[in-house]
Amino acid sequence: MSYTAEYIWIDGTAPTAEVRAKTKILADGEEPGIWGFDGSSTNQASGDNSDVVLQPVFSCPDPFRGGDNILVLCETLLPGDFAVHPSNTRAAAREALEKYGDHEPLFGMEQEYTMLEPASGWPAGFPPNAFPLPQGPYYCGVGAVKITGRDIVEEHIDACLKARLAISGVNAEVMPGQWEFQIGPVDTVTVGDHIWMARYLMYRIGEKHHLEISLAAKPMKGDWNGAGMHTNFSTKAMREGYDAVIAAAESLGAPGKPEEHLAGYGIGIEDRLTGEHETQRYDQFSYGVSDRGASVRIPWQVAQDKKGYIEDRRPNANADPYVVATLMTNTVCGAAL
Repeated sequence: MSYTAEYIWIDGTAPTAEVRAKTKILADGEEPGIWGFDGSSTNQASGDNSDVVLQPVFSCPDPFRGGDNILVLCETLLPGDFAVHPSNTRAAAREALEKYGDHEPLFGMEQEYTMLEPASGWPAGFPPNAFPLPQGPYYCGVGAVKITGRDIVEEHIDACLKARLAISGVNAEVMPGQWEFQIGPVDTVTVGDHIWMARYLMYRIGEKHHLEISLAAKPMKGDWNGAGMHTNFSTKAMREGYDAVIAAAESLGAPGKPEEHLAGYGIGIEDRLTGEHETQRYDQFSYGVSDRGASVRIPWQVAQDKKGYIEDRRPNANADPYVVATLMTNTVCGAAL
């Protein structure tokens, strides 16, 4: 008897990395080991030295094939000495967690995405070559006039649960065809593992329904919300006291830090962070209680309880969750030393 292992990795496509996958058939009892692929076809190697190594780091049940079949998320390594491949952003997240693990960092990431009609490139739910009613009724809406794609979202919830991912919620977003799922609370490395795996599942379900799943930061120009990956973050100290919450927010605005973080927060920052549509401008930094127009929001419940977490509202939907989690862990925990 045999089973399948779907090897999944992050490629080297710039400016936004993509998910790649291929299937390996394994004998019962055989563990998924290192494998390889043609890096010259994934923007990770040149044709004259094309091999890249896949190192399994996280596995979960395969919700599509069922049975004993699994999904295997991999880090990319260089052949020979197995050094970390330049495109491997998970390695830095591991280092950050190893360095600051005693701070017990926890993340909850809110992954927004937009369902697009492949032929037109327009969001699902938009009339052909036209616009729906303005924003207002779509966020967390109910009803055929307001909502498109709920069947896809329900399939994705089911797939994430079968894969035992830390999905904690979903909701329709402000623009038609735009949705969000949340992962967490989990640590600096796990949040990236589960976001990337949940993205893979959503892409696969989109294939089935002939819809493109877009993480573009501003999928529709004009008076429409962009798509972000709001990142909720806490440490043990923040979960125990409000001074640490304020210190965390201020550390993200320290000299040089806004620029450093925005460089790792995805492509299209200037298009999305305009100071409108529930954002602060990309060239300004602010934090505030219950302020969705700030760079960093402190939820009202946190201010009331005098402990909890902060929400960094700047990361784009297309940001690499490993990069975002590494930046926040290093900045906030490093400032707390």
